[in-house]
Amino acid sequence: MTDLDRDHDGDDVRDELPDDLVSAGYVGAYQFPDNSRRRIPGVIYLVIATVCLAAYVVAADAPIVNVGFLWAAIALGAFGVYCITSGWRMHVDEKQALVEAQRAVEFPVGHASAQQVWHGVRSRPTWRVLCYSAEEPPRQRGLVLVDAVDGGVIEHLVEANPEEWSGE
Repeated sequence: MTDLDRDHDGDDVRDELPDDLVSAGYVGAYQFPDNSRRRIPGVIYLVIATVCLAAYVVAADAPIVNVGFLWAAIALGAFGVYCITSGWRMHVDEKQALVEAQRAVEFPVGHASAQQVWHGVRSRPTWRVLCYSAEEPPRQRGLVLVDAVDGGVIEHLVEANPEEWSGE
């Protein structure tokens, strides 16, 4: 029997979430993190790419520096530029996205939910909003993609609700 299999009468150490990450006691509106935080690692990648490039240029004849430093500089530089250019600042929160979705579907919305997703090669933040009409049971549903940067509706789909709702 190993130490892991024994009962330690409550003396064993267990992993716990920090208090600020425990959602059970949280009261208030949740704030989605802004995508512009992607710029921070992008700058770090560019700094490391610059160091690799400088090491390759200055000490190219040293035994520890080879062409791998140049390739690392190119790869890290390209990825750093991608991170910086895909670090969009979000100006539209989920509540504003729900309002834009209601305008796009053109029926009174009952239940709705918003999910943050990314759109396109440069990962533009987008709200995917699923909404149902206000009737009970809902007769229509809609899916709306709202741009989280400028608030424009990218596309939307409205259809009759095909789901079966029981009267329980």
